Amino acid sequence: MSTSTDSGGGTSDLTAQLAENIPAHLWSADPLGRFTYMNQSMQAYFGTTLDAVAFFVRGDQFGWRRYIHPDDYESVAANWAHSLETGAHFDSEHRLRRDDGEYRWFRASGRPSYDGRGFINAWFGQTIDIEEQRRAEEDLRNRTAELSLLVDMVPSNLWRLTPDGTTTLVNKRMADFLGLEVLDQTTLETVMDTIFHPDDAAPVGNELGRCLLTGESFAMRYRLLRADGMYRWMSGRAEPMRDKDGDIVTWFGLCHEIHDQVQAEDALRRSAAKLAHATQAANLAELSASIAHEVNQPLAAIAADSDACTRWLCVDPPNVERAKLAAERITTAAVSAGDVVRRIRALFQHISQPRTLENANLIIEEVCRLMADEVGANAVRITTDLDPNPPMIALDRVQIQQVLMNLMRNGIQAMDKTEDGARSLDIRSCRDGSGAVRIEVRDAGSGFSDIERVFEPFFTTKKDGMGMGLAICRSIVESHGGEFRMTNNDARGATVAFTLSMEEDLSSGPQGGSADDDHRKNPGDSRHRDANRTKACIAARRDHKAAQDRTGCKTQQVG
Repeated sequence: MSTSTDSGGGTSDLTAQLAENIPAHLWSADPLGRFTYMNQSMQAYFGTTLDAVAFFVRGDQFGWRRYIHPDDYESVAANWAHSLETGAHFDSEHRLRRDDGEYRWFRASGRPSYDGRGFINAWFGQTIDIEEQRRAEEDLRNRTAELSLLVDMVPSNLWRLTPDGTTTLVNKRMADFLGLEVLDQTTLETVMDTIFHPDDAAPVGNELGRCLLTGESFAMRYRLLRADGMYRWMSGRAEPMRDKDGDIVTWFGLCHEIHDQVQAEDALRRSAAKLAHATQAANLAELSASIAHEVNQPLAAIAADSDACTRWLCVDPPNVERAKLAAERITTAAVSAGDVVRRIRALFQHISQPRTLENANLIIEEVCRLMADEVGANAVRITTDLDPNPPMIALDRVQIQQVLMNLMRNGIQAMDKTEDGARSLDIRSCRDGSGAVRIEVRDAGSGFSDIERVFEPFFTTKKDGMGMGLAICRSIVESHGGEFRMTNNDARGATVAFTLSMEEDLSSGPQGGSADDDHRKNPGDSRHRDANRTKACIAARRDHKAAQDRTGCKTQQVG
């Protein structure tokens, strides 16, 4: 290629320098397609000169064969021949062999130059290295294929919406679920309007419309129509994708099938309802037995004391003092039976019960009296170690009696396999700091096999137990501001202890007045009740002594 110069020579020199140093292959060819010029960059890549390329024209149509990849030569030569014949622009992407034997991808472009008569007199072109671009495109194609495969294979139904809510894409899994073959937009719009269960279509539309308007995330459960005509429960979610300005450009969503989970939840709810019904029936039976037992205790005491009263009056001369004590015990037992019935009614009517200032030792003695028959029948020895000067505690006397009776009965039953001489039930009361009274029941039985679970409802180690006794006891104690604890003894048996707070306020009775108010207003009446209760307990211990000695049971008070 000749280079002309102007008068100054500057422009022509600059053009020549650009052609030789530009980072691309510049070339020219004659009308027959033979190279007439190759810039330095092109000659350096091929490791040859223009004269060497021209030499090979004798054995080659264009002198290119040795430089073009064998798989690309035929198509490139045909394309080049077509351009030479028709004057069409030449554009091609093919691989060229570098001087070291490595092939790299290039994009070649050639344009014809015409003379004054309109005939082609030359071709000018450039060839640009696009190896890195082709590799990037290949990597992009591979990643796109992998992503497409991932989208189609992920075990969820994926979909895409426009900002106005039009469905533009679903993955293969969702297409198979819906029974779609051609995933064009028209088909999608038609199908997406008919796939929701009639009961869910309006709620889903309202919620999705709200999310599209506000940009909030979408999350909802609904039923979709499967290709076989069955509705299946789905859990759907969608999130918006925003541009750099924060505007929503598209929505991406997924929904996965939870039909089996929903059915399992429904079955679980039905089972829970059946269990609750069965539990209510069992609790009713247990409650009935408990009521009968609690009422039977004072009734049995009334019967026994009535018989004793009759016998004392029938002796000659009549022992009026003993008969009066027996009559007082009859009155006390009758009041206890009435208290049990009254508290049962209050339990169902949710009526709060009044609490009175009580002596814990007297309650312990009363319970020992009520339990005397059961204690004697099981050959159990009861020992008591009671605080000689216990403080007065505001409590519900019947409830605390029930707690003590339950703990004593548990201790007796725990010693059913203990030798007769070793069956001992120790009851102790003492101050627990300055603000509470502590009551302990210690047995010589088998102890707790799983002490961590004893408060779980329905957990029991008894053959006929319901597993509710200790849980109820703890609830009663905690309602009095106390704590309930239990431990296994070092040698044998277990100790169950609870505290009653001295600072617990007296609960208001049904009429709004407190038991403490009654005690302050009528101290004489309170002292009279305590005195009568004490006399009754003393007489009870005296009357039951003979029966206890006959069964090998001994009651001892210490302190």
